[in-house]
Amino acid sequence: MRPRSNPRRINTTDMTSSHSERYLKIGDVAKQIGVSPSVIRSWETLGLARPGRTKSKYRLYTSEDVRLLKRARFLRKVKGLNAAAIVQLLKREGKLKPRADGTATAVGAHLRQLRSKRGLSLAAVAKAVGVSVGFLSGLERSHMTASVGTLGRLANFYGTNILDFFDATDISNPLVRPAGRKVLEAATGVRMELLAWGGKAMEPHLFRLAPGAGSGEAYQHEGEDFLYLLRGRLEITLAGKKYQLNAGDSFYFESTTPHEWKNPGKTETWVLWVNTPPTF
Repeated sequence: MRPRSNPRRINTTDMTSSHSERYLKIGDVAKQIGVSPSVIRSWETLGLARPGRTKSKYRLYTSEDVRLLKRARFLRKVKGLNAAAIVQLLKREGKLKPRADGTATAVGAHLRQLRSKRGLSLAAVAKAVGVSVGFLSGLERSHMTASVGTLGRLANFYGTNILDFFDATDISNPLVRPAGRKVLEAATGVRMELLAWGGKAMEPHLFRLAPGAGSGEAYQHEGEDFLYLLRGRLEITLAGKKYQLNAGDSFYFESTTPHEWKNPGKTETWVLWVNTPPTF
């Protein structure tokens, strides 16, 4: 259940060739950097590493991956930065490039198209949804990513829903395998995988949240929400009241109630999240 978009496939016979770069397995990388493999996997969801894969699905890291991960560890341990701050700093330094799966580009282009069709200025939309003009401009140009809360406000403003950002216009088959899921990378460390689409009653997702990642702010929408925690921990605030969820817990609420959430743990959180109707 760890799909990747366009992963690098590597021939394991090239791992020690003098004519190719030497690749490292996750255990070797963990020893070099001084963190656990689980931390590296959680950082991978943030884009801090994009390892290749063998045909057997084993992760293989390059020296560039290792340098970036060492920098991330330094920023966390010495500078005290959290994961989101590390990603933003590395992006400003030009050391972290946009993801190659086109997610950010697709969202940015879609938002720009929605605004252009309505003949609205950046300033008008930014004021309406409570963000800066610079941030909205960066989002439309795919230089920034937005929190789930911000995407929700933008969707409500344009009279659409976040489902549109997945490019889920094609017909869904009854069976959706992991590699065939629609994926949307929202705020730093939030990965939403659409588990089915094309229906009118439900919108099921697998939310994968890196440590510290969350909705960013409270938001609300029409409908009902049901979630089941598959792994990790989740803190959800509903109308100002905090709830702590652990693996195996389920949670239901009216979507019109202001809600925000985050992963307060040190490992990745997986949530089966269902909205009905699909107006999220």
